[in-house]
Amino acid sequence: MTALGQALRVWRAGAGAPAWNMAADELLLRQVNTLGQPLLRFYAWSRAAATFGYFQRHAEVSGMTSLRPLVRRPTAGGLVCHDENEWTYSLVFPPSHPWWQLKAGESYRCVHDWLRRAFDVCGVATELCPEVRMAGPGQCFVGAEKCDLLFNGQKIAGAAQRRNRSGLLIQGSVQAKATGVERRAWEVAMLAGYDCSEWPLTESFIAEADDLAKRKYESDSHNQKR
Repeated sequence: MTALGQALRVWRAGAGAPAWNMAADELLLRQVNTLGQPLLRFYAWSRAAATFGYFQRHAEVSGMTSLRPLVRRPTAGGLVCHDENEWTYSLVFPPSHPWWQLKAGESYRCVHDWLRRAFDVCGVATELCPEVRMAGPGQCFVGAEKCDLLFNGQKIAGAAQRRNRSGLLIQGSVQAKATGVERRAWEVAMLAGYDCSEWPLTESFIAEADDLAKRKYESDSHNQKR
């Protein structure tokens, strides 16, 4: 795994509304270059919802789930259904960080190897999927991509990425109920061995995320743009 190489900021965000969660991740990507170091955000969902990849067609994914709202993510990837049993995280890296320079497949492998090692700390053996296992179109947890995280042969974690001049954003979903691991234990294990400090959430960030959620991620013009 490519080392983080810098101190890691941590934001334990708790549960947020679907549109707000996506807006917050986009804002983190915009601002990470100013922050100058990677940030790991743990978060959950205030209500069940579904998100889908930036490049997917709304008309195609809307028939795959009855969950609403159905929100277009700032990252690529497939349809993901979110509920109280899911663990969600995001990672942002500035352009100065070694992960920003990785090819997409390598950063995907690195993040899931990080998750694999965290589950090892929790006493649960997982593995990276060695090859693509296609079993359905456009749905993240149907089948598996190479380097997804598997438990007893079943996919329990996937991710999506966006890399631009601002930095690298990785949004990840972990559906680990079958492992018996508690979420808090997994979060502690994810941070083991790193120089971590809490990220100070500001009122201005909250206000900006509120505005972006309303203007963009709650908007049909964005969610149905293609």
